[in-house]
Amino acid sequence: MEMFFIMWVDLLPHQSLWMVLNNILKIRKVYDAFLAEYPLCYGYWKKYADHEAHIGSMDKVVEVYERAVQEVTYSVDIWVLYCAFAIETYGDLETIRRLFERGLAYVGTDYLSFPLWDKYIEYEYMHQEWSRLAVIYTRILENPNQHLDRYFNSFKELAGSRPISELRTAEEAAAASGVASEADGPVNEGEVHPDAAEETPKPVSSGLVEAEELEKYVTVTEELYKKAKEFDSKILGFETAIRRPYFHVQPLNVAELENWHNYLDFLEREGDFNKVVKLYERCLIACANYPEYWIRYVLCMEASGSMDLADNALARATQVFVKRQPEIHLFAARFKEQNGDIPGARAAYQLVHSEISPGLLEAIIKHANMERRLGKLEDAFSLYEQAIAIEKGKEHSQTLPMLYAQYSRFSYLVSGNAEKAREILTGALDQVQLSKPFLEALIHFETILPRPRQIDYLESLVDKFIALNMDGSAADREDLSSIFLEFLSLFGDVQSIKRAEDRQAKLFLPHRSMSELRKRHAEDFLSSDKTKLAKSYSGAPSPGQSLMGAYPNALNQWPAGYGAQPQIWPPTSQVQAQAQPWTTGYSQQAAYGACSSYGSNYATPQVPTSIPRSASYGAYPTTYPVQTFPQQNYAQASAPTALIPAQQPAAAVPQTYYGTYY
Repeated sequence: MEMFFIMWVDLLPHQSLWMVLNNILKIRKVYDAFLAEYPLCYGYWKKYADHEAHIGSMDKVVEVYERAVQEVTYSVDIWVLYCAFAIETYGDLETIRRLFERGLAYVGTDYLSFPLWDKYIEYEYMHQEWSRLAVIYTRILENPNQHLDRYFNSFKELAGSRPISELRTAEEAAAASGVASEADGPVNEGEVHPDAAEETPKPVSSGLVEAEELEKYVTVTEELYKKAKEFDSKILGFETAIRRPYFHVQPLNVAELENWHNYLDFLEREGDFNKVVKLYERCLIACANYPEYWIRYVLCMEASGSMDLADNALARATQVFVKRQPEIHLFAARFKEQNGDIPGARAAYQLVHSEISPGLLEAIIKHANMERRLGKLEDAFSLYEQAIAIEKGKEHSQTLPMLYAQYSRFSYLVSGNAEKAREILTGALDQVQLSKPFLEALIHFETILPRPRQIDYLESLVDKFIALNMDGSAADREDLSSIFLEFLSLFGDVQSIKRAEDRQAKLFLPHRSMSELRKRHAEDFLSSDKTKLAKSYSGAPSPGQSLMGAYPNALNQWPAGYGAQPQIWPPTSQVQAQAQPWTTGYSQQAAYGACSSYGSNYATPQVPTSIPRSASYGAYPTTYPVQTFPQQNYAQASAPTALIPAQQPAAAVPQTYYGTYY
């Protein structure tokens, strides 16, 4: 991806050369193509706008910036650039203020929003709007900010340099005078206070009154500052660990990725919906290339009842930011199926089959399983058959053996036809070369098929693979021999077990290095009898454990091109001759809501207890001159009456999205 990015950058116009040529149409074409791929590169939006400005097209400049703030809505930097352009271009104060307010509605509470606040303060200071300036400082001090102390000190300086009458807005001044009138109390005409004769008038200094009012004014703002400072102390560790808050094609380090997960966990527990949304949006600038964060965002919004935000995030992920990664499309298919959009789910699978990752085994299996759930069993079989036909046309297809194995297993589990399942595997032997993963799948599949088991047939295939060393390493041959021996110990007779043990001893024991044997002997010597006993028990499969666990080195032996694909086989207690819809070991993962099959390592999203919606969030102020681009569409849905609890599994999940089939 990094090389792809560099190639695009090299195609972008260099201002001096391209402006001499004055070929603005080509400039627009290149920038449009680049920014469609990398919309978060805010600096190139600025360059694009500058090119339009050089030819004097102010309407086009506004159009570029409008596109930019729609694509990078939660970027502080792009709003700073846009507001700077507006200050230089427009003379109308309200137009510029509306733009500032529009940007601050999205990024004003960002911990790193100080460049935009500074720009706004500078603008109001230039026009000596002291009451507006005081309000801006008050708003800043309501939320944690990297420069919170600086802003509080600036506010106190402002309060100490201007009279209170200039700092208060008209509404604040009216409210203050109303409070003063109530404090004086009503006076009835003709009524004489009993102590009036004894009271003597005391001159009151107007300066003293103003000083008291100023002190109260500052105290109110100081309380906001203290509250923000308290919350700042809770998030400071998370904020400090964010080393790269901007987008880049180079990967983030593991510590920073984990910090984002921890930060999101914390805010979800706090329960402030707006803060959660805005932190996700910040996160998805730095982590835009990581599907797990998009998936987490979608699930959190779904759990909060905000399906419009969930759909919006999923659309951005699948159409722009991680559109070439199959993981997000497989998630989109499942998400759409769960929400009743079956055509959308099929389209997502079809996109993976045809464009994103043709022949991806996981996509074929998940698509077939969905069709089975929908009662379209023939369509599910057809998916396997079409995929097998395509893979047959490829030379040395690594997917083909696994497709046959999965098709055979799927056919038996959903229809109970053992003969058809065996026919599929028998036919596969004419099309594929023997390999350890394929033979391992055959052995494991035989454990769930009804009697009589084809032990002699399997033994001949294992002998052939081991004897001929067919594209298998010594370790593969030994592993397969061990797996088959374990199988025979469960289902074979004494003669077949003896043959397998003799072969194991003859072919593999003499070739073990003396150093390995000495090391093993030393480890055994150092282990106490109690430890050995514990190991022996921990190594044995429990009644509820899959048979796969009984085989040493049985997991993660699939072809390298398809990632780790652990096959979970049913317990022997569930081996039955009749058809079974889905065995325990191949169970449906109903709690897909936690994205379990995508290897997310973060905690279960915490559903906020309430959904406070500010009027400014997601809404644009009045549109401003020569604005022609459509409005930003990130608006939130109306607040639901109750939050929908997230469907989350409690168990840990594997770290690769190829790890489970559903």
